[in-house]
Amino acid sequence: MNNDNEVVNYTKEERKSLILKEINLHTRVSFETLSTKLFVSEDTVRRDINELESESLLIKVKGGAMTKAYHHSSTNNQTYAGESKQIIAQKTIGLLRDGMVLLIGGGTTIREFIRLIPDDMNLTIFTVTVLSAVELLDKPNVKIIMIGGSISSYSQMCVSGDVYNQLANIKVDLLILGTNALDIEGGFSDSDWETVQVKKAMIQSSEKTAILTISEKLDTVLKMKIANLSEVDYVVTEVDPTDEKLQSYKKAVPSLVFI
Repeated sequence: MNNDNEVVNYTKEERKSLILKEINLHTRVSFETLSTKLFVSEDTVRRDINELESESLLIKVKGGAMTKAYHHSSTNNQTYAGESKQIIAQKTIGLLRDGMVLLIGGGTTIREFIRLIPDDMNLTIFTVTVLSAVELLDKPNVKIIMIGGSISSYSQMCVSGDVYNQLANIKVDLLILGTNALDIEGGFSDSDWETVQVKKAMIQSSEKTAILTISEKLDTVLKMKIANLSEVDYVVTEVDPTDEKLQSYKKAVPSLVFI
C-alpha cells in the first residue's frame, strides 16, 4: 500500500486484494480505516466488501469486516500466517507454570496457543472472549471463568461496564493478548474504542503482560493506543529474539523481553 500522502487510484481488483491483506493482517478492519487507506469513499469500500463476502473471502460485521479465520469453525488452513502463529503459540506455552492464573484475549494466535495447552496442566483462565472460552472447554484441567457483558461485533469481546467492574476485582499472574499493530513509538494499538478500553483494563488486572504478534505487524500503528511498550513484559513473535528486525525495539525498551 502507498506509504506517501499522494492519492492513488486503485482498480477494484487492487482494492479487493488490499482489503483482504489488511483484514488478514489485522483480523478486523473498519470501513473508515479502509476508506482512508484506499482513497475512496466508505460506500465504495462497503460495495467491495459485499463482493468479497459473496465470494466467501471474509465476514462483514458492523462497521467493517473480519477474517473468516477468526471464527471457531475455521481450520488452520484458513488462518493467515498459520505456521508463524503456531510457532508463537509454542513459545508462549513456555511462559506457563502449573497452577497459574491467566487472563486471555481472543484472535487466531490466541486460539493456537489454547490448543497447545497441555492437558495435564492445571490453570485458572479468565477470558473476555466467548470463542476463547469455547476452545478452552477441551482442556480438562483448566478452570474457565468468563468475564461477561455485552459482546462487540467488532472484536467479539465482552465490552460493557460490567466487564470493567469484574476486571477491577482480579489480579492475575499473566495476561496473554494478541495485537493488531505494534510500534516503538505507537506502542500497541487498535482501531476500535471499546476494544482499546477493555485491553487497557486487562493490563491493569495483570501482574505481567505478554503480547503475541507475527513480525509482519511490527512497525504498524492504528489510531488508538492501548499501551506503551514499556508497560508490557514480553513480546512473542515467530522470529528468533536475535533477529535484526527486533534490535531497534530492544534498544528503545531495554526492559522488554522478546521470546
